[in-house]
Amino acid sequence: MTTSTALLLADLAGVMVFAASGASAAVAKRLDLFGVVFVGFVAALGGGIVRDLVIDEVPPLAFADWRYATTAAVTAAAIFWLHPQFARLRTTVLVLDAAGLGLFTVTGTLKALDAEVPPVGAVLIGMITAIGGGLVRDLLTGEIPVVLRREIYAVAALTGAILVVLLNVLGYTGPIPLTAAVLLVFGVRLVALRRRWSAPVPTPRTGVPPQ
Repeated sequence: MTTSTALLLADLAGVMVFAASGASAAVAKRLDLFGVVFVGFVAALGGGIVRDLVIDEVPPLAFADWRYATTAAVTAAAIFWLHPQFARLRTTVLVLDAAGLGLFTVTGTLKALDAEVPPVGAVLIGMITAIGGGLVRDLLTGEIPVVLRREIYAVAALTGAILVVLLNVLGYTGPIPLTAAVLLVFGVRLVALRRRWSAPVPTPRTGVPPQ
């Protein structure tokens, strides 16, 4: 399997899990079929569209390659019809979202590096690719975006993107090290949820009630 084929498969896997995550969140909000497919589509492809525009790859793959849009739409529609099979939608959404976060962090960072973006920029693009779809999903379903809460979310993506850049600098670009980067993001996100890790928040001033 060539590197380009592996990257495509990882990208489509990320599209699939983020589409399922977005569709599951939409089902939990009792949206209709169109709403579920739309939220799943945007959740799956939003971050990738931003990535492609930033690295000047136009039109974005979401529009240029039919496999991306088809994968997102079919996955979201499948979740709409099969959602009774998911006993705990919230748990499903969180696990799928963590998987998508890891996959998109790695593919987004690699595509930025392939476009000859400097390391710091590639890290930021990888993070934006990973969190963009989840950000739009939460806004469309009326939730405070996860990335703006105290939960460890963007930090997990940032950590994974840094690892991908370091591996690339050291010459480790094969499937095994990149899979390790995906698992790192996935694991950090799930452990943070399990142990309720969170980023620090401002301490209210004395005598001023919290908002």
